[in-house]
Parts: sequence; C-alpha cells; structure tokens
Amino acid sequence: MPYKLHIQDLQLSYDSNAVVQDFSLRLAENSIGCLLGPSGCGKTTVLRAIAGFERPDKGSITISGQRVSGDKQHLPPEQRNIGMVFQDFSLFPNMSVADNIRFGLRRWNRNEQQLRVNELLELISLGDRANTYPHQLSGGQQQRVALARALAPRPALLLLDEPFSSLDVELREQLAREVRGILREENITAILVTHDQHEAFAMADQICVMHQGRIQQQDSAYNLYHQPANRFVADFIGEGVLIPGTVANNRVRTELGDIQGLAPENCKTGCKVDVLIRPDDIIHDDNAPDSAMVVDRAFRGSEFLYTLRMPSGVELLCLVPSHHNHEIGEFIGIRLDFDHLVVFPQQPE
Repeated sequence: MPYKLHIQDLQLSYDSNAVVQDFSLRLAENSIGCLLGPSGCGKTTVLRAIAGFERPDKGSITISGQRVSGDKQHLPPEQRNIGMVFQDFSLFPNMSVADNIRFGLRRWNRNEQQLRVNELLELISLGDRANTYPHQLSGGQQQRVALARALAPRPALLLLDEPFSSLDVELREQLAREVRGILREENITAILVTHDQHEAFAMADQICVMHQGRIQQQDSAYNLYHQPANRFVADFIGEGVLIPGTVANNRVRTELGDIQGLAPENCKTGCKVDVLIRPDDIIHDDNAPDSAMVVDRAFRGSEFLYTLRMPSGVELLCLVPSHHNHEIGEFIGIRLDFDHLVVFPQQPE
C-alpha cells in the first residue's frame, strides 16, 4: 500500500520540554487521518512539523516518497506541496469568492485558472456566488471557500487545523461530512486536527488519539469507541463510566450481573477490575430484576440521557427513548445488553 505520509519516531521540544515524543504515523494515499485530543496534547505541533513550520529534534517526515524532514534535511513549507485550511478561514476580504480560490493559481495560465475555479465553485456548491465577497457569506460557506482555495493547486497533502471550531456546534458535524465528500471527489489525502470527536468521527478514516505528546491509540472510530486501548481513550472517546468487577473464570462479576468475556492478561480469578459501561450498554426494562434511581437527565430530542444511581452508589449513564419520561428520584428497571467487554485492572488508591 503506498503511503502518502510517513512519520517515523518524531520528537519536538520547546525550551527542553518535550511536546511530541515517539510519534509515528502512516497515512495511505487518498485517505483522511485525524489527530484528536485535548488542548496541549501536541496535535497542532505535529501538524506544524508536517507543514515545515517546526523543525523536529528527532525523527523523519516523508511526503509522497520524498523526505522533507530528518537526517539534517528540512524542506521549507513552500516546497512541500501542502495545502492548509485554518480555523479563522483567512480569506481575503477585498477579493471575491472566485479570486480567493484563484489566489494559489498565479503560475497557471488564465484559461487553466478559470477552468479550475469553475470546477471548484461547483464542487463546493457556490457556483452562483463567484462574485460575492466573504462578508456576504455564512460561516459554513466561507469555510468551503477556504477549502476550495487550498485545494485549487492540487496539493499532495491537505492539512486542516481545527477548521470548524469557529462555527456553531450544530453546523460542525454537517460541514465535516460535506468536506469529507469534497476531499473524496478530489482524491485528496488529508489530516484533520481537532479536539471534537464528533468531527473526527464524521470525517476521518483513521484517528490518532493523542495525550501528552504521544499517540494513545490509532484506529477507526468504531474501534476507539468499542475497543479503547487504555483508560484515557475510554474516558476521552464517547460517554461511559467504569464500574467495579471481579474476574471469575471467563466472566466478570458486577453489581449488574455476570458479563461474559476475556479479562485482561495476567488477571486471574479474583482479580479486581473496572468495566467500561457505555450508555448504549444499559437497557431500560421495567421487568428487569435490577433498578436504579434517576439522579439527572438530559433531553436530546429522540432520547433522554439518564444518569442512574445503583444501590451501591455507583452511577451509570443510560440512553432511553424520550417517550419514557422519568423524573429525578424515580426508580427504573435496567438490564445489561453487552457486546463489547472492555476491562482495565483496578488502579491502587
């Protein structure tokens, strides 16, 4: 499989403080990767190193088979054939939509420029807004223009740095799906940096969850949610709680009953563990033998997200269709409907 981007053992420091450590990544051609994590985890630093704005202390970066950083090599940004889209759009306010897109095509002849601009205007569904100025567009439309400008010269790699963070929450996931479709149409390899897992899920093929400068897990959105590699990923991705359990042969005993599945390696019968319970693992069932008290609820239109307290004091999250409208303080029947057992050895207090 040809890799458009290959990063090997990257390390970057500021003032002797390691910001990125032992970072390795391979991104296949025409795929979309994502660096996902909280503020300060090093994801933007990695993006800047790929772009050429930061010189790594160690490691190498290869784009389209050409080493651009490493072994005393450091190709400047303008020679890397990279496009970038920033969170503030950075459109030229005194230029029309068409001229903003045309900006990166100054070395092309006039006919080629116009053909490419027209092609991209249609691709971003703004064919009738070519002569409009950025301030006359919505935030989502401005972001699509910024994307088209970055795509215009057909870069080898597109970097997107928190591109949706200035938009309304309701618009972000929708636009992420639209951008994914545009990149697919253009056969562009891209990397998205974001702290928002919903954007990552909507857009990326492979997601690198980062924490303290290191990759915690590189995987599909499905596997990150259902098979987190460690406690950080389990806590950062999705919603859920860890409840105590005890290993008993090929099952784990919990307050909610026995759960079939393999325990962690070197965790024998009697080992104390924590079991990850997602809201979709708990089913509201009035005929269930177990019940829990509603201590909080969040209305989400088609569903309620209930916070439930078990008799032991352990709290769970449960998604329930919104026609089951229960008040705080009520007890409701619950049962487990478990497909993916995720267990971590209990940490000493």
